Amino acid sequence: MPNVTPYILHQAETEQLLAQVDVHQAMLAMFRGLAAGNAVQPAQQLVEFPNAAGDFINYLGVLAEAGVYGVKTSPYIVREQGPLVSAWTLLMSMHSGQPLLLCDAGSLTTARTAATTAVAVDALAPKQAMRLAVIGSGAVARAHVHYVKGLREWQSIRVYSPSLAEQSDAQRRELQQLDPRLQLCGSLEEATRDAEVIMLCTSSAGPVLDPHSLRQSALITSISTNAPRAHEVPPQSLASMDVYCDYRATTPGSAGEMCLASEQHDWDRALIRGDLAELLSDQAARPDYRRHVFFRSIGLGLEDIALANALYHLKHARNA
Repeated sequence: MPNVTPYILHQAETEQLLAQVDVHQAMLAMFRGLAAGNAVQPAQQLVEFPNAAGDFINYLGVLAEAGVYGVKTSPYIVREQGPLVSAWTLLMSMHSGQPLLLCDAGSLTTARTAATTAVAVDALAPKQAMRLAVIGSGAVARAHVHYVKGLREWQSIRVYSPSLAEQSDAQRRELQQLDPRLQLCGSLEEATRDAEVIMLCTSSAGPVLDPHSLRQSALITSISTNAPRAHEVPPQSLASMDVYCDYRATTPGSAGEMCLASEQHDWDRALIRGDLAELLSDQAARPDYRRHVFFRSIGLGLEDIALANALYHLKHARNA
């Protein structure tokens, strides 16, 4: 069997190719494939560095219909000037056993995280939802706005993060240019007041929103970060919400608030009402909003593999 030299994509080329991919549709197709049994999603693999120097997480996945499998590896490196997080995805052929693609996965991670949240918002948010709140103002938050802004007839899109006050006028204008409905808020309370959908898009290792502070039932989505046991809502709040996730077989074992809720507050993962594969295949019931709805995404290897496969075919077609 001849060796195949894999394509190596650094950040600039990855972003150039990614701009040609319908990421939202790629995530929909992947979760439907998972529901149909045409994909395999193992649990994340967390490996800690010695001497509390950080860790790395491996995100694995098999897309049998596409004939590929792979792994994204993402280190969290502790440094005096702040932690360093990077990510690379390796795509392999199930047919030849050869590597096909190695790409910088930073932009892929941002895109697939936001698009997965968009899949959840479209499946779970009330059809008549009009008020959207976004907590966070970095690249991940901006990507969330991009993928979700067309899913409902939003009358307002309110954005808040503690760093907004420190940002330059140019940075604030860049945020406001994402959508004419977008408003920058001076507090968490202002942003979330009467919001029907609240997307938590931070890198915080601890809670940024207490659902009990909200005046009406809302869909709250959370992504968090790969800091150990990171969570964006108090673990004890899970018991009073309808909980959904990206993949029930793996998320409860990795999501910080789910682990802590199980260990400290007698929360049972069996209470999860559905995951995205089940929602898209009508195997899980939609919420009735008698109480808050919480969607938790940890990021799946299959999401990374689906996008890496799309990039591979674009690169291969271009070279051919």
